[in-house]
Amino acid sequence: MNRDVGKAIHHYDMISDGDRILVGVSGGKDSLTLLSILNERLSRIPITYKLFPVYIEPGFPDSFADALYDYLRVKNFDLRVEKTDYGIVAHSETNLENPCFLCARLRRKRIFEIADELGCSKIAFGHHKDDIIETFFLNLCYAGNISTMRPLQSFFKGKISIIRPLAYVEEDKIKRFAKKKQFPEFINSCPYGKISKRQEIKEWLDLMYKSNKKIRGNIFRSLKNVNPDYLL
Repeated sequence: MNRDVGKAIHHYDMISDGDRILVGVSGGKDSLTLLSILNERLSRIPITYKLFPVYIEPGFPDSFADALYDYLRVKNFDLRVEKTDYGIVAHSETNLENPCFLCARLRRKRIFEIADELGCSKIAFGHHKDDIIETFFLNLCYAGNISTMRPLQSFFKGKISIIRPLAYVEEDKIKRFAKKKQFPEFINSCPYGKISKRQEIKEWLDLMYKSNKKIRGNIFRSLKNVNPDYLL
């Protein structure tokens, strides 16, 4: 796990000395793993940086925001909880076509605003190798384009960059890490949480991986090995 994270950070030059990094925390195993590893690295690397965990509360009933705040406070993190109604708005009757897209867009916009407010030049998300592969197929099948999330992506003429230090880490490793660290389970109350198109893609890919263990690695490598001469 640490080797994969270090490799991704080094390969894409994600973090520099003195960086102020906003860490997007969702309460899931991925973002808690990211926050934990970025914090642990500080004790064994020659540079320093500051972490600012932020949770965008979408406004659904049964929010776990307080429980997440209390858990991270015990771990010596000062979580900023931003209460919004983005989830409610995105899933209202006026927006039935693509609620997940609108909710994500609103949350991402607010994250950028908070990063600017905090003076953070980096925003770290807990997307891992399987997320990147799934996003490729989501865009291919449902958006009609060939693209995915990048491990490092700059915005606003380089003023803020999104980094994904878990880009080389498979989800199974994160599950084992989360179990070892005994992360609590915060239940996602989003009504689309378990019936999304991403979940359909994930289940389809899992079947492929079970048939041939090399498929995951081959797909991921192909995202760096594009031959435009053989595309329309």
